[in-house]
Order: sequence, then structure tokens, then C-alpha cells
Amino acid sequence: MNEPPPSQDFERHREAAGGAASPDSRHRSERAGRGRARKAGLFFGAFILMLGIAAASMVRFTDDRPPGVIADVVERVKAPRALTPSGLTVPVVGVPLTSIADTWGQSRADGARLHQGTDIAAAAGTPVLAATPGIVDKVFESVAGGRTLYIRSSDRRWSFYYAHLAAYAPGIGEGVRVAAGQPIGFVGDTGNAGAGNYHLHFGVSRMRLGDRWWQGEPINPYPLLVGTPTSR
Repeated sequence: MNEPPPSQDFERHREAAGGAASPDSRHRSERAGRGRARKAGLFFGAFILMLGIAAASMVRFTDDRPPGVIADVVERVKAPRALTPSGLTVPVVGVPLTSIADTWGQSRADGARLHQGTDIAAAAGTPVLAATPGIVDKVFESVAGGRTLYIRSSDRRWSFYYAHLAAYAPGIGEGVRVAAGQPIGFVGDTGNAGAGNYHLHFGVSRMRLGDRWWQGEPINPYPLLVGTPTSR
């Protein structure tokens, strides 16, 4: 009965002890080395290719940007933030208080619901600012509100709702602490706003300490923004 061929482990032990490895063992080692070299070469080539694609994409993206758009956004965000009589920051850059209307309680969806917030019209892409300091409680995309943000006050007694955003500002996510006047998004027409009806839906809710982001008692933001009582 023939003995089985020695294992690779056995051959390695022989070499360590000073014995010569078999021809089959040397061939296997050479094949394994060539295989590792091929894999390393393929990996390195793929890495270089990915870098090239990324660089080309960055160049295209930079070249395709409309001139002045980034500079315009930066300049508007750098402008002094407008404060309301109640101390809130006006949540849309460049919007004077006199242009904000009281839309609380207006009929929506053919009378199926009443509007619970203040709509602030502005051009598409206008920066949206945090009205107060707080913590991003929820980043949520819904059928009605589109891209939305819920920001909870630091004492957790108030929730501020920003809806119909075109996009979120870089770095905005759940659990992020924001300062009053910090850019949090951009005016859009997502959700049920209607195509081309660019505006921010700004809502305020009075919260109990145990309330979650979707709970609370909605109140009219208009008096907080303009400092005068509403007739509704």
C-alpha cells in the first residue's frame, strides 16, 4: 500500500529543519506567489482607475456649475441674520417680516385639512436657517412635507418643523446640534407643495417632555415671527 504524499505543512517543517522541499511543493509555492502578484497588480490597477474616474467627475461637476451660484449662496448665508420680535431667526434668508403672511388655518386639499404652519415664499434654493438653537430630532421625507426636518429646542419643550426642502445643508443629520441662524437646508417644492410653488412650510409645536417628533401641540408660528397677534 502506497503512503500518501506529504502535506504542505509537513514540507514546510522539513525545510525549517534543513531538509529539501519536494518539486511539487516548490511548484505550488511558485504558483501561489504568481497568483498573489497578479491579484496585487489587479487591485492596484483598479485603484488607479477609480482615482482617475473620481478626478474626472470632480472636474465635470465643477465645470458644469452655473457661474456665481455658490458665491451667491455663501454671500447670502454670511449676511447678518434677521431676528423677529420674539427673538427667533427668520428661517429663510433675505425674507422681510412684512412679506410673511398668516396662513394658519387655511383650507387645504379641498377642505380635507387645515393648514398648521406659516408658508414663507422664496426663490428655489434660498438657504433655510435654524430659527432657534436645538438638536435635529428627525430627518424625514414624507408624501405631504417632502424633505423635512424637525429640530427640538435644547429644553425639549418646543419642536420646529421645516418642510418642502429641496435639499439638506451639508452636515445636517439626526442628533446634530445646530445654532440659531445656521443653514439647515434650501427652499424647494418637494412633497405636496406643487411644482414650482417654492416656499418653506414653517411649523411650531409645544411639546411635553415625553413627546416624540411627530407629537406635540401645533401652534400658530405667525405671531412668533412678526410679533403681532393673529386675527384667527
